Amino acid sequence: SRKECGKRGRKPGRKTSTEKLDIKAKLERSRQSARECRARKKLRYQYLEELVADREKAVVALRAELERLIQWNRQLNENVIPNNNDQLLQDIGILKQE
Repeated sequence: SRKECGKRGRKPGRKTSTEKLDIKAKLERSRQSARECRARKKLRYQYLEELVADREKAVVALRAELERLIQWNRQLNENVIPNNNDQLLQDIGILKQE
């Protein structure tokens, strides 16, 4: 039969010195992990911000090219030969560069 009054295991609220060191080490590992996580997050956001900036530049360049082509098309529709005809043909790959 089991003893009714005897409890097994650790007593709550009492920490040995090794347990205190383990808790301190665990807290320090947790802090270090959090620092590393924040650093990774910062790098990830920097990368994404650069990616967005590059895409925005590409959008601006494409809009400028589109506007040039629209102007060229208008001139052709009005039977006007565009001034920079050779450059436009080179840009779209019809005319080889010299």
